Amino acid sequence: MVTKTEQTTSGFDTLKLMLALAILIAGVVGFYYFEDESQLLRVIGMLVIAGVSFFIVSTTDVGRRSLGFVKDARVEVRKVVWPTRQETLQTTLAVLVMVVLVAIMLWLIDLALGTGVNSLLA
Repeated sequence: MVTKTEQTTSGFDTLKLMLALAILIAGVVGFYYFEDESQLLRVIGMLVIAGVSFFIVSTTDVGRRSLGFVKDARVEVRKVVWPTRQETLQTTLAVLVMVVLVAIMLWLIDLALGTGVNSLLA
């Protein structure tokens, strides 16, 4: 039996998301409006505004679920078995050799087809 979970977002969450978006848009507009000011100050101001928007979004249900997803993704990345340097170099070399071989093969096919078409047209 399949049960549907009802996703309910409160109007307050929607209001918070709209507020965060408005703050972010105001920050971008302000960044370009104050172009005569120091770029360092504008970047710091933009980072602060982005942080405030991120905080507001993180208080919503969507934000909490997104942060949970990011945390779960980090846990999964830690479980990945990364190849050794030698395995990486061997795989890279094999890929490069195959690319060169396929390139030569395609060049020869193109040369043969070009010669055939030229002989038909001449």
